Amino acid sequence: MRFAPTLDQVELAAAVRELLADACPPDVVRAAWGPEGDKARLGLWRQLADLGLLGAVLPDDDGGLGLTEVDLVPLFVEVGRAAVPLPIAETVAVLVPLLAGRGGGDLAGLVAGDLVGTAELSGSGVLPWAGCSDRALVRAGTKLRLLDLTGVSLERVATVDGSRTAARTPAGGAVVSADPADLERAWLRGALAAAAQLVGLVHRQLDMAVAHARARTQFGVPIGSQQAVKHMLANVLLDVRFTLPVVQRAAVSLAAGDPAARAHVAAAKAMASRTAERAARTTIQAHGAIGYTVEYDLHLYVKRAWALAAGWGREDHHRAVVADSLGLPPAVDPSVLPWEAAR
Repeated sequence: MRFAPTLDQVELAAAVRELLADACPPDVVRAAWGPEGDKARLGLWRQLADLGLLGAVLPDDDGGLGLTEVDLVPLFVEVGRAAVPLPIAETVAVLVPLLAGRGGGDLAGLVAGDLVGTAELSGSGVLPWAGCSDRALVRAGTKLRLLDLTGVSLERVATVDGSRTAARTPAGGAVVSADPADLERAWLRGALAAAAQLVGLVHRQLDMAVAHARARTQFGVPIGSQQAVKHMLANVLLDVRFTLPVVQRAAVSLAAGDPAARAHVAAAKAMASRTAERAARTTIQAHGAIGYTVEYDLHLYVKRAWALAAGWGREDHHRAVVADSLGLPPAVDPSVLPWEAAR
């Protein structure tokens, strides 16, 4: 099986990285923690729409790029690397594929960048990105409901990543699907997108830690010349190098409709979450005291990683899914999600 990206995938990911490097520097991410960042955030959303990213999964005939989950992985890695303060994964990987074929103004608005969409399917009662979203896909039992958040009074909820502007999930909404297969696929797409973003976030944190280790001197030499620091950062690189192929394998399975896709996505999300947790701990340590401060940009990427590691199923749940797929006794019940049958 070939996991190396194609030339088209490399070029599209490079275009996204170039756009985000210019339009989503750390200042934009930091500003998104407050209302003053909304203008820059919505301007970035329009640029992503102009690039065709928001409708990437739609067929060419419908104005999309005809991309599969395999093609989306490199894009979401770049979205994670920049810690884009917008629900791109929720819109591109979850909402648009679900609404495709159903038509309607909501789909057209999302693809054109006129609407921002988010999603929350675990039933936590907390809706991420609610403060900057116009539509939200939520779960009611085994049904999927689409909420119109325009003009709705939201009860804000404080979260570890302030740019995600979370709120309590409001009631109501129109049922867009009662098919458990739609719910399962939407969940897997969301978990895969979160895993890919975690890979990008780890790369960003590692780049920052390496740059700091080269510039920071102690006893007249860069701290990066010390073997202990080298080994710490090398272990982070090793972790992320092992994680990316697992994420890519999950994307191949999901795109191909492989019956094992559920276990493969679970393995990817569990491994990416563990890698992100280790990377955050290590890169903060490599920065020393400055790594703990909110004035330093590292916290923007660390806190996004913590939020994504906890979202779309925690590590213990996904590890239990993998164990169950292998016929092993899981440490916890893998059927913690309400639509999953008890095993």
